[in-house]
Amino acid sequence: MNLAWYTKILGEARALAVAAGWVALSACSAWADVAASGSFVATKDCPAFQSFRKGTNPGGVKIETGRSYPLLAKNASNATHYRIRIDGASPPERWVSVDCGSYSVEGANDGGLQNSPAGDRLAAGHRAEAILSLSWEPAFCEGHANKRECASATPSGFDATHFTLHGLWPQPRRKQYCNVSQALIDADEKADWQALPAVGLSTETRTRLDVVMPGTQSFLDRHEWIKHGTCYSGRDADTYFREAVSLIDEVNHSAVQTLVAANVGQELTGSAVRHAFDVAFGAGAGDRVRLSCQRD
Repeated sequence: MNLAWYTKILGEARALAVAAGWVALSACSAWADVAASGSFVATKDCPAFQSFRKGTNPGGVKIETGRSYPLLAKNASNATHYRIRIDGASPPERWVSVDCGSYSVEGANDGGLQNSPAGDRLAAGHRAEAILSLSWEPAFCEGHANKRECASATPSGFDATHFTLHGLWPQPRRKQYCNVSQALIDADEKADWQALPAVGLSTETRTRLDVVMPGTQSFLDRHEWIKHGTCYSGRDADTYFREAVSLIDEVNHSAVQTLVAANVGQELTGSAVRHAFDVAFGAGAGDRVRLSCQRD
């Protein structure tokens, strides 16, 4: 089971937005549209209305969790809805509720969330929108037995009962390979990760990363740094991985890990997993989770 956890990453590597949950902004009486530009990233699947006041939605269109859409306008300065463009929809310009995602202002240096309650609380600090991608290693290894980390796995190992780190991906998805040479991009896209430069980390960060990211045995850390870490708000590799480790530690010390570890070999519903996130990080946290599973 792979798990992508939508969260805001702070300089202190705390998942405050998840802990606080998403809160809809108060309604505004002004109806005049306010021009806006940038991108809107969906944090949950929501209806996309032609008119949100009338509730009309030709074609039953929905935005999809994790996808980025061009932002066109807000319904007011203190917005309750954003107008976005959805290619393929008819008409393509649609309104979505503010609690269905977040927007980043065009040209913003940090890609931070510019209109969310948690974002307002963090205006003075570092913030970036990212996906924390986690894996359940035994399930991953069922289909990747040739991987070094799978060959060395044991029933008593950390990765047998805890989530492992796949990556921390700055959003929107086009933020990849920042200031990386074409030669390194080519090597990475060919999955020749061993040919990528070793990632310079402190002894403490390296030791911890090797535990929570077994894929370092297959040079996954080199791939993740080249493709995603280089776009992590200008931070160095040690900060990038240290904050990713801190985030996965929060999940592994929560009701989410307890639930999954207690049900190895059994079936879990998506609603049960999301409920565990709500219990661990506050109401609404589960709405920011996307699960990707394969039937065995």
